[in-house]
Amino acid sequence: MALRVGIDIDGVLADFRAAFRAAAQQCLGRAFDAVDDPKTSKAMAQGDVRKVWEWVAKKPNWWMGLQPYEADQIGRLYSLTRSAGWEVFFLTNRPASGGDTAQFQSQWWIEQHGFYLPSVLTVPGSRGDIANGLRLDLVVDDQMLNCVEVVSASTSKAILMLRSNDQAARDHAINRGIGVVSNLAEAISVLERLHEVLPSRRGRLMRLADWFTPSSDRERLPDNPRSVRPIPPRGE
Repeated sequence: MALRVGIDIDGVLADFRAAFRAAAQQCLGRAFDAVDDPKTSKAMAQGDVRKVWEWVAKKPNWWMGLQPYEADQIGRLYSLTRSAGWEVFFLTNRPASGGDTAQFQSQWWIEQHGFYLPSVLTVPGSRGDIANGLRLDLVVDDQMLNCVEVVSASTSKAILMLRSNDQAARDHAINRGIGVVSNLAEAISVLERLHEVLPSRRGRLMRLADWFTPSSDRERLPDNPRSVRPIPPRGE
């Protein structure tokens, strides 16, 4: 059985806050120094937030233009996923923009940064329900509420991506049994340590050992699956 990991996109892979701040400047004609959480922002008036989202909804393929926090780490995650045989699901509650669907834009964006054939799920509801339904083993998210939902509604573990120096939030997460990292590199390193530690455990953890040990005789596709020529239909 493969290890099943859920990874949030905005705030973990993509710098959504900077993109929204730039959109607000274009839409409203004035600069904003910071945006706490533009999806439920306290730094901007709610009326302004709504106007910016309306602007985004008309902007063709807006989600494709976001910048990654750590582009090289997305490729690193892909390499680790392939070598360890994990199953990774990228989770997002992105609303629609102009152009292609939010799901397709997200898939395209992740591929551009080195993770081929990504599985992107648009999940507007509770992350706890999603983690439980997908039988995820670990979820990485930048929202404390989502992490709490995960550990409360499922058997999944959660890691909070906390890019600020908010000691109170860090302590609160740890007290709830939620791991805390400050960047994607740290989150991936946690997965690598689990790869090394789990085979030495007992009980349920012992049964997870094979998640991190790909079969030596398993036929594998190349690192870039898109380099493989399609298999011709029978009879050709």
